[in-house]
Amino acid sequence: MYRFLLSRQWVILTLVALALIPTMIELGFWQLHRHEHRVALNRVIADSLAAKPVPAESLTSPGAKVERENLYRRVTAKGRFDTADEVVVRRRTNADDEVGYHVLTPFVLDDGKVLVVNRGWIPADGPSQTSFPEIPAPPAGEITVTGRLMPDETTEGSGIKNVRGLPDRQVMLIDSEQQAERLGKQVLGGYIELTSPAPKGDTPELIPAPGHDDIGPHLAYAIQWWLFCAGVPVGWFVLVRREARERAEAARREATARAEPAAV
Repeated sequence: MYRFLLSRQWVILTLVALALIPTMIELGFWQLHRHEHRVALNRVIADSLAAKPVPAESLTSPGAKVERENLYRRVTAKGRFDTADEVVVRRRTNADDEVGYHVLTPFVLDDGKVLVVNRGWIPADGPSQTSFPEIPAPPAGEITVTGRLMPDETTEGSGIKNVRGLPDRQVMLIDSEQQAERLGKQVLGGYIELTSPAPKGDTPELIPAPGHDDIGPHLAYAIQWWLFCAGVPVGWFVLVRREARERAEAARREATARAEPAAV
């Protein structure tokens, strides 16, 4: 009755079903791991934003990598802004999805080291973005800044290509090593998103603190993949039973057809 399972069509169908089961299980765990990563990241962000500010040099140093547990940690630094070596980061958007720049200003510490400070967003000077935009000056003289510590941006992590041949004083990524090479100075690893002092005018717009309540859809996706996985053998069984019934019904009709002439 079930000899049809040995046919080429059913062997292929069965092999495909058997291949789908572990694939869907793995996809479900992949989404689960993404969910766990998001939850852990939200916890890090919440803890960092709630913690008291600490000196930037206690968490990073020249050439150092910002550790995950220090992501968005509030830090302080005392020194002065060096607007002569200021650059802008291209293709950045604000809360209204308007395209513009992020302003990167070197902040020279009392010991001569440099902390890269992202002072916020300014609108683009036009569609070509070829000239250096006008940027409101930061506070002059020695001040103390506070900001959220961030790791260097990379092409892999950001999805942004580090394009060469850009207009003067424009970059695509915020990279402390790149800035150290450009400035010829010791630059602390990572950078900070400035939170204070706030600009006197409307620009640069300070970068808002990240949300950390949304856990995303990954857990739901994981459950979906596992439901699909459970549905594969069920679907295979239903198809087999339907095929067996259809073949049995066809055999009965054939037997009936052969019996009718004999009866006559």
